[in-house]
Amino acid sequence: MYRSSHLSTYSIPAFLLRLTQGENARLSSFVGAIAVADLVKTTLGPKGLDKILQKVDPNDQSISVTNDGATILRSIHVDNAAAKVLVDISKVQDEAVGDGTTTVAVLAGELLREAEQLVNQRIHPQTICAGWRLARQTAREALEANSSKASTEEAFRVELLQIAETTLSSKLVTYDKKHFASLAVDAVLRLKGSNNLDHIQVIKKAGGSMRDTYLESGFLLDKSPGVGQPKRIENAKILIANTSMDTDKIKIYGSRVKVDSINKVADIEQAEKEKMRNKVNKILKHECNVFINRQLIYNFPESIFAENGVMAIEHADFDGVERLAAVLGGEVTSTFDHPEHVIMGECEVIEEVWCCCCRFSYSVNCGWARASSLFAA
Repeated sequence: MYRSSHLSTYSIPAFLLRLTQGENARLSSFVGAIAVADLVKTTLGPKGLDKILQKVDPNDQSISVTNDGATILRSIHVDNAAAKVLVDISKVQDEAVGDGTTTVAVLAGELLREAEQLVNQRIHPQTICAGWRLARQTAREALEANSSKASTEEAFRVELLQIAETTLSSKLVTYDKKHFASLAVDAVLRLKGSNNLDHIQVIKKAGGSMRDTYLESGFLLDKSPGVGQPKRIENAKILIANTSMDTDKIKIYGSRVKVDSINKVADIEQAEKEKMRNKVNKILKHECNVFINRQLIYNFPESIFAENGVMAIEHADFDGVERLAAVLGGEVTSTFDHPEHVIMGECEVIEEVWCCCCRFSYSVNCGWARASSLFAA
């Protein structure tokens, strides 16, 4: 009897304690997630308020003012598991769509607020999730039933403008939203149905006002051709490469070369030049008239390109090279032994232009894609 009484005295309270901890954990998750949703709720919509964010780092206490949900949620530090889920949802929305970051956080917070009441009524969470899935399907069917297709291209453009202006109403450019909405719609319509946004190049240069931002119907590369090379080429055949073009200098690290005369040093340099000359000749066998390289192009290969009337553009960054290859319909290559296996890019015209006191290489009607460049001042 004593042992039975002893078990009943200590085992049952321990079970009740674990049950209380489970309820507290669930309540903490609800409170944390709803608190994060309430934090960004006041920034939602065209009348949303700005938040003043100050860093807590003692070495950097800079202040920023924003009403962007993704920026706010990315800046705050949360320990609550459910709150972290809301932050991750906002990040995924920002990466996938680029807008609606505040909306998804607020919507998820309100769903959890209603779910808390259902849980208090002893409804199982799996049952609540099943109801949400049914509601999602019903909402999707309602949207598809009420959707309509624009009768003409002009009507379609007007609808896109309205969507873009609505999106920009809560952004910093709200006072110039008609201008920026027109730029965005024109850039998207130039894609001709393609969903590859890499064909839209955004170039930012300091100076000027937001109204100076304009759309160029072509692809702007923030680089210029080499010295003595053509500045304009029509019906361009473009070879895009990622290869070293600076081996005209001796590069021997951690080694020593002993020679008995200065003539031997000249022979070594001459051998390096011949090696580079052979590499350039392999490139010229591709019958390209434009060569764009991600890495540097030194003076010696640059002079050979100039002698053969080839426009050579050096040091195009990796992101620019990848985007350029997609726009021109070519591929980035690193070896040049088999020209028949290399896919080169094409465009009607490539030329050097000046924009806001800066030189750019400008290409028109690139490959199969109708690319565009947004020049932001």
